[in-house]
Amino acid sequence: MRRVYVNEEWCLGCRLCEYWCVFSASGETHFPFAFDGGAKPPAGIRVEDHGSVHFAVNCRHCDDPICLKGCISGALTRDKFGAIRVDKTKCVGCHTCIALCPYGCIVSSGDNMPIKKCQLCAGKDYTPQCVSHCPNNAIVFEEDEDL
Repeated sequence: MRRVYVNEEWCLGCRLCEYWCVFSASGETHFPFAFDGGAKPPAGIRVEDHGSVHFAVNCRHCDDPICLKGCISGALTRDKFGAIRVDKTKCVGCHTCIALCPYGCIVSSGDNMPIKKCQLCAGKDYTPQCVSHCPNNAIVFEEDEDL
C-alpha cells in the first residue's frame, strides 16, 4: 500500500500541507472558498512545531488499525486500496477513535463531520495534495516496503 511519509529534517513548518489538505477535502473549486470566513478547519495532516523542529502528523493507515476496531458505529472502514476512510453518515461523534489512535492522527472536526483524519485525498487517482504542494519535498507518497 502507498503511504504518506514525512522527512522531519526537510520540513520547513510552513503548514502548506494543512491548507492544501483542507482545500482538497472541501470539494470547492476555488482555494479561498474552502476556508469559511478565514477560519481554517482541521486538516487531515497537521504540522507540529517544537522550536526549530517541525514535523507533520498524519494517519498511517495502520495494518492492524485499533481505531477501526474501536469504532462503535462502523463509520471507519478500510477501502480496497488499504486506506482507512470515514463515513460521515455513520459517525456518531463518540470520539473513541481519537482516544484509541496511538499516533494522535484523528482529531475532532467541529464542522459537518465529527472527526477528521487523512483519507489520502479520498481515493482520488493522483498524489495527495499535501505531497504535491510541499515546497521542500518533505512529504512523499510511496509504497510501504515492509508490506
